[in-house]
Amino acid sequence: MYKTAGQGAKIEFSVDLGGGYYNTKAQVTTLESLLRKLPRLDAPVKPSPERPKPGRARQLDDEQTKLLIEGYLAGATVYELGERFGINRRTVSVVLKRHGVTMRRRGLSSEQVDEAVQLYEVGWPLARIAERMDVDPTTVLNRLRERGVRMRDTHGRER
Repeated sequence: MYKTAGQGAKIEFSVDLGGGYYNTKAQVTTLESLLRKLPRLDAPVKPSPERPKPGRARQLDDEQTKLLIEGYLAGATVYELGERFGINRRTVSVVLKRHGVTMRRRGLSSEQVDEAVQLYEVGWPLARIAERMDVDPTTVLNRLRERGVRMRDTHGRER
């Protein structure tokens, strides 16, 4: 390629159009490995997994709300009421609080915590203690930690 310099003189220069693309072996190798990862065009398409579409939160009418409150005051748990009315247990709690219902705290009494400590120290697992006391295992764990009980790992060894 030529460029005219002042007074008609011609200067020859070249432009490197390929630059970093002359040695394409690494790029080709990378592209080929990516192509091998793609499914073949004649391969059957895997169906996408069926997922439930998020729906609108179920609203309770006045009569259902009244029945829910009566059920709770009669001794039903928020889990039972949630199942009965087709709503989440947290929604049950929200409805009850919105209507000024005092929530029961289903924890462990001091005597139950004493018993849980004894059972845990003789080797009972948290899940078994929780089942016996009709509470969640995390509740038992938290009460034992509050009492300073040294916890075991999942294999029964002290941590």
